[in-house]
Amino acid sequence: MVAAVCVSVSGIIGFVGLLIPHMIRSVIGPDNRRLIPLSFLAGAILLLCADTITRAVLPVEIPIGVLTALIGGPFFCYIFRKRQTGGRAF
Repeated sequence: MVAAVCVSVSGIIGFVGLLIPHMIRSVIGPDNRRLIPLSFLAGAILLLCADTITRAVLPVEIPIGVLTALIGGPFFCYIFRKRQTGGRAF
């Protein structure tokens, strides 16, 4: 519930702040000394790539939040399904 409130206040680009740490944690593990700096870097890279794709590659300019939602939605569905089946997601 708190995550939903944060996204509704900060906007859909703030969704990256929820998405990237989960992705990075699944790759490097729970070590916060590496997780936090890599989350900053990966979040910036994701937004730069998404902005480049939405402005330059696609024939019409779409909001950057649409592309980040297309990336993040399936990932959060994966996390939810993994935890629902009793498996450990990370």
